[in-house]
Amino acid sequence: MPVDFASQVDSFVRLYLIPMAWKVAGSVAIWLVGNYAIRIFRTGLRRTMKLRRMDVTLARYFDTSAGVVLQLLVLIAVLGVLGVETTSFAALLAAAGIAIGAAWSGLLSNFAAGLFLLTFRPFKVGDTIAAGGITGEVREIGLFVTSIDTADHVLTFVGNNKLFSDNVQNFSANAYRRVDLTVQLPPMLDVERTIARLRKALASVPHVLAAPEPNVEILTVSPAGSVLAVRPFCHNDHYWHVYFETNRLIDRTLHPEASVSRVG
Repeated sequence: MPVDFASQVDSFVRLYLIPMAWKVAGSVAIWLVGNYAIRIFRTGLRRTMKLRRMDVTLARYFDTSAGVVLQLLVLIAVLGVLGVETTSFAALLAAAGIAIGAAWSGLLSNFAAGLFLLTFRPFKVGDTIAAGGITGEVREIGLFVTSIDTADHVLTFVGNNKLFSDNVQNFSANAYRRVDLTVQLPPMLDVERTIARLRKALASVPHVLAAPEPNVEILTVSPAGSVLAVRPFCHNDHYWHVYFETNRLIDRTLHPEASVSRVG
């Protein structure tokens, strides 16, 4: 009996334990070497993208995607060494990917839209835009959402797909922007004289551009009096300053007596 038991143990060790130990050792070696190779590859990829001055967010896309794909390949190789049927695993992984894709279709559409935003560049970080019902300065274009600081200093996150599928107004793309204001004149006021005074006074408003020249014209005429369109031009950074200062200028021009009494 002892001899038979010893022979059984010896057979178990030779037939099962030793091969399994080699498989485990091989899988551990593949896992360690594979992860080391992935780190080297991703480091080289990041350096290459940095040398080519690729956009930071786009580089993050490629780096993350490459890491996930390579990690999956190493995992499949490890399972293959351990004797797991990798074809079945790959089919299971594909089915899981389809299920996850269907469940996360919204997130994936935002991810894809983020790639297109970085490729076609309708706006960049620091631009002031109006899109998706939000107006403000772009702080970051992320993997799934874009963060925008509104004029009242509220950080708002908008899905990339909403931005990509919507009309986008980029106020920072051009060198200057027009401020549009309207003025209702009293019926008895001299319209031409008022227009001349406003045109002359607009040149004194800080940050109003001399070229293109500020425009003051009659927009509409009604029994209540003429309505003027007052349109100075300025850089986008000075838009609200020019907007409010032009309103003050209009008030002083139309009501000089009230302005004098307020100063006194």
